[in-house]
Amino acid sequence: MVFKRTHVCNGVLAALGSMLTLMTTPVEAQTERIEITGSSIRRIAAEGALPVQIITAEQINRSGATSVADLVQKLPAMQGFQITDIAIGTNSGGNATASLHDIGASYTLVLLNGRRVAPTGSGSTVNLNSIPMSAIERIEVLTDGASALYGSDAIAGVVNFILKRNVTGGNVTATASVPLEGGGKSVSAGVQYGFGNVDREGFNITATFRHAEQSRVKSGDREFGKTAYLPFTFNGTNYVYDRTSTSTIPANASVVFKTLPGEAASSKLPSYSFNPYRKANGNCAPQNFYSLNNAVSATSVTENCAFDFVSVIDIFPEFKQDTLFVTGQFKVNDKLSFFTDVNLAKFDLLARISPNPVPVAIPTTSTYYATYVLPYLSPAQAAHVNTVTANYRTVDFGTRDSRSIMNSKHMVFGAEGDLGNWNYTSAFTYSQNAIDERYVNGYFRDTEFRSMIANVQFDPFVLPGKQSAATNELIKKAIFNGTVRNETTTMTGVDFRASGELAKLAAGGLSLGFGGDFRKFEFKRDPSAAAAAGEIYNYSPVPKYDLKRDTSGLFSELLVPIFTGMELTGALRYDRISAINNGTTTVGTSMAATTYKLAGKYQASKAVLFRGSYGSGFRAPDMLDIAAPLVSNGVTAASYDCPFPGTDACKPGKLQYSVLAGGNDKLKPERSKQATLGLRFEPSDSFGIGADYWQVEITDAVSGVSANQAFADPTKYSSLFTTFKSPAETQPYWAFISASTNIGKAINKGVDWDITSRVMTGVGRTTFGLSGTYLLKSSYTRAGTSNDFTDSLSHYGENGAVSFRNVIRGTATLDTGRLTNTFTVKFRSGYADINQLARNLTTGLNERVMLQVPSYTTYDWQTVWAHSKSLEIRGGIKNLFNRAPPLTLRDSSGFQTGYDPRYADLMLRTVYLTGTYKFD
Repeated sequence: MVFKRTHVCNGVLAALGSMLTLMTTPVEAQTERIEITGSSIRRIAAEGALPVQIITAEQINRSGATSVADLVQKLPAMQGFQITDIAIGTNSGGNATASLHDIGASYTLVLLNGRRVAPTGSGSTVNLNSIPMSAIERIEVLTDGASALYGSDAIAGVVNFILKRNVTGGNVTATASVPLEGGGKSVSAGVQYGFGNVDREGFNITATFRHAEQSRVKSGDREFGKTAYLPFTFNGTNYVYDRTSTSTIPANASVVFKTLPGEAASSKLPSYSFNPYRKANGNCAPQNFYSLNNAVSATSVTENCAFDFVSVIDIFPEFKQDTLFVTGQFKVNDKLSFFTDVNLAKFDLLARISPNPVPVAIPTTSTYYATYVLPYLSPAQAAHVNTVTANYRTVDFGTRDSRSIMNSKHMVFGAEGDLGNWNYTSAFTYSQNAIDERYVNGYFRDTEFRSMIANVQFDPFVLPGKQSAATNELIKKAIFNGTVRNETTTMTGVDFRASGELAKLAAGGLSLGFGGDFRKFEFKRDPSAAAAAGEIYNYSPVPKYDLKRDTSGLFSELLVPIFTGMELTGALRYDRISAINNGTTTVGTSMAATTYKLAGKYQASKAVLFRGSYGSGFRAPDMLDIAAPLVSNGVTAASYDCPFPGTDACKPGKLQYSVLAGGNDKLKPERSKQATLGLRFEPSDSFGIGADYWQVEITDAVSGVSANQAFADPTKYSSLFTTFKSPAETQPYWAFISASTNIGKAINKGVDWDITSRVMTGVGRTTFGLSGTYLLKSSYTRAGTSNDFTDSLSHYGENGAVSFRNVIRGTATLDTGRLTNTFTVKFRSGYADINQLARNLTTGLNERVMLQVPSYTTYDWQTVWAHSKSLEIRGGIKNLFNRAPPLTLRDSSGFQTGYDPRYADLMLRTVYLTGTYKFD
């Protein structure tokens, strides 16, 4: 396929005009036969027919990345992943994932030395923060589906981390990184040492340890991220986007009225919500704004203040990370050797969000009611009061600080060898990922807090810092500090694979690969004893789960040389996935699938290579998608009007509603068809260009109706609403049910491309190049529908994400011997923002606006000084020109407001320095 330059928008051309760049430099020619990701047959790497991108250890060092997630998620082919940052406002624990071609993290298989790793949660996504960065030898990214070899969840492709083995000697590395705008400092130090040589001494043991620390970034550290009340100009008109919260300090009072005996139901007074502090003082308190969502209707009157919760959050979490990787190889003879890999990782993250918003019931017999509520009610309202609630922000209790501690264990014990002209390998794998989520500040004990309210020991209607000394002592005693949930995912399994040559044909060897695997998965989630007993105020504990299922599969792969330069490969795999055992019964049914893959390559000449593939894939739904009962799952990301106005389960005004989530035991596997077609042209060692067209079509995709859809048309989706009462609410309110079904479809198409050029000059060797991904299509059916397609291509979609038309990355490197300089550019095309409600400051009315978010380009610089064979110093600047994230009015994926941390660099200009010392 010929890559058309006209596909690249003007913004890209402007970025390219500044320099020629490349992400991946071609690998040196190899003669050893090795196994490359995407095939079970050992061969010379350059012979492959599938699109595999290889990132070497040196390229990792030149990237300036401080974590595996930072490195992988900036590859042009990566879109649709989860980032560490969204731990601010979610219980993700800092989980960071890989997602190829915007197809989704659930469809991208992550391997460690070619074998599966225990996922996070009940599905298949792997936390990249468990990968030992300093032990990576190279990363192989297969940008084509691989279910026919690896089984479920490899629809989009595979990311395989190959770790260092057979290292002799040691090295010590230390890095410091400092954003110049404040906050976000990071440091890391690592040591690696290996002894023994497999070829000479018959064994090698290599150990790698790395410790890293990342400090937080507070919202006030960045001008673009400091507030939830955002003034902006659009088409020459001034607007304000208001995402502030009506849980305030001092509290808003929400009054619901009743009808008295003998009165008609139609005479019921509209609910009334107001801020007593504003009534008494004429203005909202500091850190509060008069809410732009206030409105008057037949059923409610709102005059609320709204708290700027973003002003007191972190926008990047604090964390510590430790990884230890130990690998051993033991050679029995030339035909047999044993190996073991042990990877231990600890990721300790602290996320701070705004103080707790809690509803506080105000009895009509209390002094709170008499002092702050009754004076602002009319006689008719006072005579009909039913309930009074203070919507309060507990600033005096501090920010809500949650600590998530992830411990990963991954152990592989195996053997490999040769039997005749066959090579084989087999291993046992034990892998576990465990999370301990703790509340360490800002959450409080139910009994103590209710006692303070009941005994008039706490006043929700005063300014922060105005509680009495006695009350402050009670607050300290009321703070809850402890675990709220424990969660583990354990995988054990065995695998076997072999490959060899069946016969010599005129065009080459007819080769066969085959193998199989068996794995057991167990997902356990336990609320802590304190959470289960209701000791935490307004906290619904997570349900207890113990879910188990088995998977098994057999595969074969045949390589057929047709004639010189032309070969075909066919792969076939059968998988069976058991029903889920929840400890008391079996949920769902067993699933079986047969998938295939046909691939071929034609080496037309030394300079020209054509390649292509076509195959099928499948993915088994996550265990919780199938077996989870209906449970509380937080609240909606956005605020909504009551879905059924006039009913008793309405909240006053525009507020967040509870979300209930559950599984569907009728779910079946998702199916896919995928194809690639590629061309590579390398007329000389100094120039190369290539492009690979790819497409993936998914059917029976697990889908669900979004809250935005349901609240936009509650009559149509009435079955997805029920009533629910949170522990601190005074009555049941409407709640949204989030459940999954097999209705959805998805179609993704695009082109991965790269250009390389190397020039020798009088100064040294200069390498230029360019690589990128151009999306042609990224569409999906609207949640809950089978043929109503929409997309997120170049605009903010209904899935709360953006599919970028162009993502480009490159480097220009000048190597003069001891001194090497690298200049890097990263480009992401612009998009149409969410259609958002904002206040027109000229008319005073709320209007729908859709911003155009501009393209985003950043530049990095790195200098490497090789002082000697033992000592190397790297220094660099990331985001050299201090490009701030562009304005967006999004309302999803965490608490950050006014920008999207998934698509931009919130650290801004950052200076880093790395030193490496090698020793024997």
